[in-house]
Amino acid sequence: LIPAHNEAGGIVQMLASLKGSAQPNTLILVVADNCTDDTAALARQCGGAVIERSDTVKRGKGYALDFGRAHLAKSPPECVIVLDADCLPEPGSIEALVVGAMASGQPAQSINLMKPGPIAGSMVEISNFAFLIKNLIRQRGLMRSGGPALLTGTGMAFPWSVFESIPLASANIVEDLAITVRLTDDGFRPVLVENAHVWSEAATPQDTLTQRTRWEHGFLSTATKHGLPSIVTGIAKQRLALVRLGLHLLVPPLAMLFALGFLVVALLLALFFAGASFVPAGILMSIISLSILLVAVAWWLEGRSLLSARAMWRIPFYVLWKIPVYLKLVKGAETQWVRTERQDGAP
Repeated sequence: LIPAHNEAGGIVQMLASLKGSAQPNTLILVVADNCTDDTAALARQCGGAVIERSDTVKRGKGYALDFGRAHLAKSPPECVIVLDADCLPEPGSIEALVVGAMASGQPAQSINLMKPGPIAGSMVEISNFAFLIKNLIRQRGLMRSGGPALLTGTGMAFPWSVFESIPLASANIVEDLAITVRLTDDGFRPVLVENAHVWSEAATPQDTLTQRTRWEHGFLSTATKHGLPSIVTGIAKQRLALVRLGLHLLVPPLAMLFALGFLVVALLLALFFAGASFVPAGILMSIISLSILLVAVAWWLEGRSLLSARAMWRIPFYVLWKIPVYLKLVKGAETQWVRTERQDGAP
């Protein structure tokens, strides 16, 4: 199931790749959602089944998925895989997702990563590495400590019995995270399928910043609403998955985590020079130093293909680059979906 809004620039490549890796009995359904370009026509030329949706009031990916689900309900499949129209699954990933979902009876999530384009630039490289920390390193830790895998919006599979009942029709800009919270609260525990990979091409630096604004504001809004309640409910019901999800939601995105850490260190050092104890500043500086070391280990083990060593010296500037994202929170979190332009100018 592929929701697509004005994706004429990449839908042909995506469908060609998908048809080459999917099993012969797989239905590929494209939801051309409020398109003003040739997305629907190109998808049909590639052999995909296409349905078109036009609703200028109810806009957003969630509504497109709900529209597609209503169409599938006429002849329900065993398993539904949701893919964004701008991503490419690695060979074998579709089968791995189906096996992961059907064998466990749970939603299944692939490893969803960003690859840099030919003119990515150091800020986009660092952003892609931060994305890897979020979607691979933190996902592994969450799963291995008893939590659910976080659904990321693409490369996710559902048994039909699960997919038919989840709330989809909304304009939530992080609908995948909202679905994860709802499913975990309902007793499900989405699984991470580590041998399934889905890649998206990174956007331009400015559009990457816009994209991160949308994601991180949505994450923080969801964390504020569901973080502590998930922990309390999980403890009351003795459900580790809910507790771990709540703890995860209370940890901010990587750049924000370090920015807040350095800010607090500066305040504690100011208090120290004013006569207070050095112990709090020393403890926090030790924790931050350990965190930096662990991020370096993650880069060495998993991230060298995404972030070159020559770009690492600009990481402090990346944190500064992200400050406008967090300052916008003062005016209120971003709630509107904004489409992302890719580096070749395609959506």
